[in-house]
Amino acid sequence: MGNGSGRTEFLFRSDSYLNAVSAKVVEINGLGGIVLDRTNFYATSGGQPGDTGFLEMADGEKIEIATTIHPDGEKAEIVHVPLEGQFVPNVGDDITCHVDWENRYKLMRMHTALHLLSVVIPLPVTGGAIGAVKGRLDFQMEEPPVDKEALADQLNTLIERELDVSEEWITEAELDANPDLVKTMSVKPPSGQGKIRMIRIGKNDETIDWQPCGGTHVANTREIGKIRFGKVEKKGKINRRVAIHFDE
Repeated sequence: MGNGSGRTEFLFRSDSYLNAVSAKVVEINGLGGIVLDRTNFYATSGGQPGDTGFLEMADGEKIEIATTIHPDGEKAEIVHVPLEGQFVPNVGDDITCHVDWENRYKLMRMHTALHLLSVVIPLPVTGGAIGAVKGRLDFQMEEPPVDKEALADQLNTLIERELDVSEEWITEAELDANPDLVKTMSVKPPSGQGKIRMIRIGKNDETIDWQPCGGTHVANTREIGKIRFGKVEKKGKINRRVAIHFDE
């Protein structure tokens, strides 16, 4: 669904679980970055790091990918950045994209957990970062939480409810008419061709969370596992950073 005006189809948007897909090289940019006609690699944005992994040529030769980015802030295109010294393919070459699945899946689990954190702490979000071990959200919060353990219990209770996580699209006009849907004050909602990608977390007819997001998520909250709270740090006069970790 929707890849803006760029040449790359964002396969991860409709299926976060694609760990290997075929694609064709459409450009090698001036820095050796590889642009494909389609990809399952997520590009750094919205607090989520770009995917790593490798591209496999038809003859089996591998190109290790150090990170994946949007060039010059152009969100409609994706560039795969090879590790230094890697073989560079030719435009028109057929390749297979292999995401580092272990890392990607942890990022998916953490990203969905952070959406639920924004439910447990219903305050404006001023920033965030998603990691494979821990994640954090910055909130407009004057005083620290009174009881972190109670918040952790609320978060884990939501996770254990085995809520479904799904994507859908609304128009930019619909979002403009409902500005409260945007929880993140610092991240612009992911748009494309006049549409906004929304992530819904809920069960049956009950919606627990519904917000704009361009990132990758698990299909059900049971995949997240148990979460524990980390530090709550003061970041400015009315901002506090809340970290969560996988409790594994």
